[in-house]
Amino acid sequence: MHTQRFKFRARLTVGDAIALGPGKVALLEALQQYGSISAAAQSLGMSYRRAWLLIDELNRCLREPAVQSATGGSKGGGSQLTPTGLAIVALYRRIEATAEQACTDDIAALKAFMQS
Repeated sequence: MHTQRFKFRARLTVGDAIALGPGKVALLEALQQYGSISAAAQSLGMSYRRAWLLIDELNRCLREPAVQSATGGSKGGGSQLTPTGLAIVALYRRIEATAEQACTDDIAALKAFMQS
């Protein structure tokens, strides 16, 4: 038996760049949890380079950065979400929840076509 699940994958583009989507939001959430790009990337099964490129692309699409990084020192470096980053995560997740709630009947109708 397969579990049926409907998942929204909203993306916000700026020009040709995917400025924000589910992967970048998940990365921001992991970064908030772990406090470093390296640990966040590892928790999501991606390379540090990939994570850094995603964060760099997001930051370049924004008026103010979502992530602020500190270089290493006696206590090492680290990264944290800025107020903009925190707001982006909250808004994205709220949009997902609102869309899912608004589409409950249609999602149920789609699931009715699937094998259980």
